[in-house]
Amino acid sequence: MQIFGAEVQVHIAVGVTDMRKSFDTLAGLVQEEVGQDPLSGQLFAFCNRTRDRIKVLWWDGSGLCLLAKRRERGRFAWPKAGVTDGVVTMTPHDFAELLGWVETVTRKRSDWYDWKAPNVNVPASKTSPSSVRT
Repeated sequence: MQIFGAEVQVHIAVGVTDMRKSFDTLAGLVQEEVGQDPLSGQLFAFCNRTRDRIKVLWWDGSGLCLLAKRRERGRFAWPKAGVTDGVVTMTPHDFAELLGWVETVTRKRSDWYDWKAPNVNVPASKTSPSSVRT
């Protein structure tokens, strides 16, 4: 599914971005670090340190929009700092592939993530209808 036209470019901020940042702070990063106008209609993408969360900022003509995505397994194939001058530009199609591609390296989840409640055995006499008084 293609939401944006072929003329739209996606500017990838190379390296790490704090995912607590929101509309105005990310717009400031676009101006200062990417060197672009956040109201240009282009897409600006940012990724966290573990590369399992991204945010995309764009101007739809009436306001700033912010898309966030979190990987449940795997990581985004995000360019690391030092690869280029800090920004990689791609087409929306290429960016869609980047969003859908999972590296073979997956993060080990914490033990608490897969925790399941223990199976508690309740004596049948406590739960049977015959033991309930009316």
